Amino acid sequence: MVSKNFIPQPNDILLCSFPKSGTTWLKSLSVSISTRSKFPGTDPNSSANPLLTELPHDIVPVQEFLHCLGYERDIQNPLISTHVPFDSLPKSIVNSNTKIIYLCRNPKDVLVSLWHFSCNKQAETITFEEAYEKFCNGVSTYGPYWDHLLGFWKASLEFPDRVLFLKYEDLKSDTCLYVKKMADFMGCPFSVDEEEQGIVEKIVKLCSFESLSNLEVNKSKSKNTVKHSPIKIENNLFFRKGEIGDWNNYLTVEMAEKLDQIIHERFRGSGLSV
Repeated sequence: MVSKNFIPQPNDILLCSFPKSGTTWLKSLSVSISTRSKFPGTDPNSSANPLLTELPHDIVPVQEFLHCLGYERDIQNPLISTHVPFDSLPKSIVNSNTKIIYLCRNPKDVLVSLWHFSCNKQAETITFEEAYEKFCNGVSTYGPYWDHLLGFWKASLEFPDRVLFLKYEDLKSDTCLYVKKMADFMGCPFSVDEEEQGIVEKIVKLCSFESLSNLEVNKSKSKNTVKHSPIKIENNLFFRKGEIGDWNNYLTVEMAEKLDQIIHERFRGSGLSV
């Protein structure tokens, strides 16, 4: 959990998500948006761009991992990351002007991605059927999937100027549009000149799954591991497919229908659909 004594900085932006909901992509886009003025000619593809040589999770470490390992955050970096549910965030964050960007994803794709990730980072693996039952029963390090989403969804309705709620599928369908929305929300909108120079498109290309997964630092043969993690995790494990609908290859019709029904019941009356 994020330390209750956590002291947010004035320009902090908290990047939140349920595990395996597109966190790596959210971090890379946020880093590119917020640091673009630091690169020559505002070109996100500049050799100075940290995304070309560092894993997004090393640039924006998970705050609870830092706390667990006894590390202090880099206060020069306004971007913070967490998987902690909204109701478990420190009051220092909830009661401040800290902006929050939350990314959610179709639960069936989240389940598949979680299962693959768990199988690759643990010595003992569980079957997909076992992972499915745990997911449906809300058994997770960060609590039930539906509670996680609803917490941030309700916060976005109550504090629309402070909480930006995004869907992975929307981000995939029109990445440029949502990158501009993110920039506006973060307080660093793209200028007319930047848009004419194609900076938005360059950021989208740089942060695409194809681009990031092919960087040496993120390839399996590099054997690089996450710097701030309680367990050893190789960088390449964060780049499996990044697709929408991969769940069709794993869930039976009955399994999909059951999970859809659970989500429908949990989200009923909230106005949220995934």
